[in-house]
Amino acid sequence: MADLFEVLIGTGMRKGEALGLHRDDVHLDQGVLYIRCTLSAVDNQRLVLTTPKTRSSRDWVAISPRVTTALRRRARSAPSLRGDPNNPFPGLVFCQPDGRPLGPHLVLDRLHRLSEEAGVPRVTVHDLRHLAATITITAGVPLTVVSKTLRHSTLSTTANLYSHLTRQAAHQAVDTIDHTLTTAARAADSPTRPARLRPPRDHLHRLRKALGRFRSPAPSASRTSPGPGVRPHCDHHAPRRTKGRPLTDERTTSDLRFRTVGTTGFEPATP
Repeated sequence: MADLFEVLIGTGMRKGEALGLHRDDVHLDQGVLYIRCTLSAVDNQRLVLTTPKTRSSRDWVAISPRVTTALRRRARSAPSLRGDPNNPFPGLVFCQPDGRPLGPHLVLDRLHRLSEEAGVPRVTVHDLRHLAATITITAGVPLTVVSKTLRHSTLSTTANLYSHLTRQAAHQAVDTIDHTLTTAARAADSPTRPARLRPPRDHLHRLRKALGRFRSPAPSASRTSPGPGVRPHCDHHAPRRTKGRPLTDERTTSDLRFRTVGTTGFEPATP
């Protein structure tokens, strides 16, 4: 019955749904199986096939590679008794070696023996369905997907049954937000972060100072103080200062009009 327990945990099916699963309802190439019947025991004695628990229970179920392997292994070992008129339940996936269905009490006894051999506490077969729900919710699967997998009639049914798990998932969600924000804050305060592209606040003052030095005229040779023992420069040939014209323009004109020739003084420059 190891394959049966593998299917129960891997799909979250109910015990009666797995025991009433027909071979024609398994589509391994599509990766799905369909729930159409459920096996139950009347007064724990007479076995009957009935319709599933609710309308939402009659639906398809996705199967994983592990479940597919278990179903393939079960198909190779299942007896071929489809044409036997004495078999009231032909074509069941999980059955006894003679083709008769597995009673719920046989499955429970086998699960208890396996639990004792593994040294774990006893559980019921329905607890395997809860195990499947616990694994998916704690792994972060959305509750709507879990509800669809378990085929609950309403989403509130899943939320009420596993409210303790959703509360834990809510704490994990806010812890994730806290971790993300804390990491971002530490990165922002790190001294190794790249420098800001905005220039320093005193960049305008530095720019004005540099422009002022660039615009100021260079000192003229005629305004340089003579050293000791040097005859002062004579500027009596320079033209008179015109009213309204700046002194700088006059010196510039004088420099262009006169040049020094030997030691005889200043002579007009050749035009």
